[in-house]
Amino acid sequence: MKKTKIYLQKFGRLILLPIFVTGFFFTSCEEEVIQLEPFNQISETVAFTSPEKIHLAVMGMYQAAQIGAFETAPGTFGLRGYPFGAAFVQQGDARGEDVVNIFAFYAFTYQGTYGVTTANNVWYWIDTYRLINRINIVIDGITDAIANDIIEADQGNSYLAEAHLMRAAAYHELMVFFASPYRHTPNADHYGVPYHKTPFTTPAAIEEGLTVGRHTAAQCYEWILEDLDFAEQHLPLKSQRTGNQRVSRATKGAAAAYKVRVHQHMWNMPGVIEHGRKFIDGVYAGHYQLGDEPWDVFYNNYGSGEYIFGMESSNTNYPSVNGALASMYKRRLLVSHSPINWRNPFWLEDDKRRDEEHMVINDNGVMFTDKYKRDQDYDDLSPMMRYAEVILNLAEAYARENQVAEALTYLNMVRDRALADPATQSYSAGDFADNLELLEAILNERRIELAMEGRRWPDINRLQHCPHFPISGVPAKYANSRPAAEHFEFDGPEIPLDIEAIPYTDRRFLWPLPQIELNANPLMRDQQNPGW
Repeated sequence: MKKTKIYLQKFGRLILLPIFVTGFFFTSCEEEVIQLEPFNQISETVAFTSPEKIHLAVMGMYQAAQIGAFETAPGTFGLRGYPFGAAFVQQGDARGEDVVNIFAFYAFTYQGTYGVTTANNVWYWIDTYRLINRINIVIDGITDAIANDIIEADQGNSYLAEAHLMRAAAYHELMVFFASPYRHTPNADHYGVPYHKTPFTTPAAIEEGLTVGRHTAAQCYEWILEDLDFAEQHLPLKSQRTGNQRVSRATKGAAAAYKVRVHQHMWNMPGVIEHGRKFIDGVYAGHYQLGDEPWDVFYNNYGSGEYIFGMESSNTNYPSVNGALASMYKRRLLVSHSPINWRNPFWLEDDKRRDEEHMVINDNGVMFTDKYKRDQDYDDLSPMMRYAEVILNLAEAYARENQVAEALTYLNMVRDRALADPATQSYSAGDFADNLELLEAILNERRIELAMEGRRWPDINRLQHCPHFPISGVPAKYANSRPAAEHFEFDGPEIPLDIEAIPYTDRRFLWPLPQIELNANPLMRDQQNPGW
């Protein structure tokens, strides 16, 4: 039987697959081919022909973000949760020093022994670009549907805004893992990532896409912010959504919170303050609030006023036992807190975030997180953005701008609810000689509050060029093994750091571009990250 010929050498990768293709197909012929429109999947040519189909296409975009394919053996695929299911949390944690990877699952990531074919980082790239391609198909399809009066403009623009937010989030994720920090060069004119705005659904589009290499970091961040501007303009408020979708679908507040994060990575502290203030005394004031206790958000999940955005999971829709957060971090205990952060002097011994009833699992003296509760149904929200992070971002920006009173206010907003006795333990201005001592406390508070939520690597990445508290490369770590219980004791022996630090100039500081990408796009062979 004659098969449709597709350029496998250039198209043999999942990142370019159309929106509804769930896998690639091999034939009995000698030549391997990919079928653009498999018979058992709805085509993108009809996916935008009615409001009902358009809604399904948008929901499919979220599913792609939450559940990512991962090749466990040639031609065999499992689910891991790239880029915004559980796996981005695990990878963000394992690249830093504040967790200990105990088994082999994330050993390559944790130890820095990855390469151009290592599965975890390769599929992070593949699944994120596959999501981006799906998003671009949604954007093109809905734009045409609006023009052809298939869907009303207001509803269409709201859907488009969801897609623009997801695209911005996906590209920022790629920038953090595969590109040098924004300040790596004075004008951020170093390599970012290829930023595609058009979908790859035909051989002609693919050929054109393969003429695109890596854009500069400055250009990528400019486009990320453009996407977020469109998203914030056209998305609904959280109060205009219902049920789980108040946090599991994009909202104006989610777009604004991402702007806060992106400006922070660009070292634009006035931008952080401008968009962060929207949550304090601006358009989103009162829409989000911290829980009374530090664990409230993790019990309430989708009903919490503290979650701004995250991916929804359920017992019928989650990235498998190898991707669900409560499976990896709670039931299987694969990753523990690190004694490095557990004994952080900024983390008071009676802090409620050490509570063994609500926040921590004490397994024979080794401390694991209990933030992810649902170890049977695996339906914890995958935390992309919390209000506490926005507040700490504001605190940091004010400290860097030498506005001590404001920085102290926002630091205490997050920290005080975790204190055993806020009346005596809350920070006051007299506790700090200057704004830099306060900044140090804020940076450490981030490590405590956001521990086990995947935020450590993004902070390591952006703080390479901090003028006051720079992190040099990847810090030294505890060995890839079960930690000794004595190393969690506050007066215990010195913590051994058996995994040496990786210097910023070492090639391992960044993940390499996958070999599969370089094979497919010759233009990028000369754009590999240095040293790879």
